[in-house]
Amino acid sequence: MTNHLSLKENYLRAMSGEVPEYVPRSSMFFQVRPDFFNGDRVGGVGKDIYGVEWVIDDSAIAAAIPKPNDFILDDICNWRDVIKFPDLSDLDWEAMSKKDIEGHNPEYPRSCRIAHGGYFQTVMNFLGFTNGLLALYEEPEEVKALINYLCDEHLKIADKLLQYYQPDFVTFGDDIATERNTFISIDTFHDIFEPVWRRNLKYYKDRGYLASHHNCGKVESFIDDIVDIGFNAWDPAQISNDLVAIKKRHNSKLMIVGGFDSRTLMLPHLDFTEEEIRSAVRDTMNALAPGGGYCFPGVASRSDDDPKIKQRADWINDEYEQLKFSYS
Repeated sequence: MTNHLSLKENYLRAMSGEVPEYVPRSSMFFQVRPDFFNGDRVGGVGKDIYGVEWVIDDSAIAAAIPKPNDFILDDICNWRDVIKFPDLSDLDWEAMSKKDIEGHNPEYPRSCRIAHGGYFQTVMNFLGFTNGLLALYEEPEEVKALINYLCDEHLKIADKLLQYYQPDFVTFGDDIATERNTFISIDTFHDIFEPVWRRNLKYYKDRGYLASHHNCGKVESFIDDIVDIGFNAWDPAQISNDLVAIKKRHNSKLMIVGGFDSRTLMLPHLDFTEEEIRSAVRDTMNALAPGGGYCFPGVASRSDDDPKIKQRADWINDEYEQLKFSYS
């Protein structure tokens, strides 16, 4: 009987830039976010640690978003009076971390989500998109001051995150794009956000940690920076990006996590044959898996109760299992 690498060993090998024994899958790791970031939120609803109120909104496909037209900051220049990182001196890190990682299967690599929801996202959460984008244009120095304050506060607790959560790698995310393009120009990114991303991640890279970057949408114009900053993996790597070109340019230096159009294939009102579903898996694996640097995504089902959708998920899973050893 052949003894294969564990899920953890194989996943981390791929993240490290080595050719994995088999193509890993994004459902093969456990991600934890320290509970104090949630503030009073339950089920995504309520106030976070800064006082931003989150609500469920149908416009966001029933996801939680900051309450519309009720933002905690109306002028970026007033952020010092409003934004206060909580005092964590009395926080029971041991008890909190034990609760947060309860149920983690040690066979799976553990990721700890660092920092906030993302520096760009956090500014938008405080101000709303209209005022937030205006602040980037009119008061860039104030935005820099705010996000560097948040970074300073995070770095004060970074050693606690590592000590108590003991991650195999860290994850930092900042959704800065739609499916069509980024919300900000590359010049704005370089001027305002890239330096704080780099500073935040440096603490972990200096200590030898692998790092994954979450960024939805079409962010291909920022990918070279993401690699240069030190990220080893990027998800969800949506198909609006030229993933083949990114793969060719960075090879296994950046693990592409995604690249599969599950969103379309799992829409219940569209009809797909078994062969169409299986062919989509093969095409994705053939394009992105050779030579390493690729992780096949999990499948997000739009209707867990729909037998048609369950059947498609079974086809995807089966095809992946048949192919996953073919690219080592």
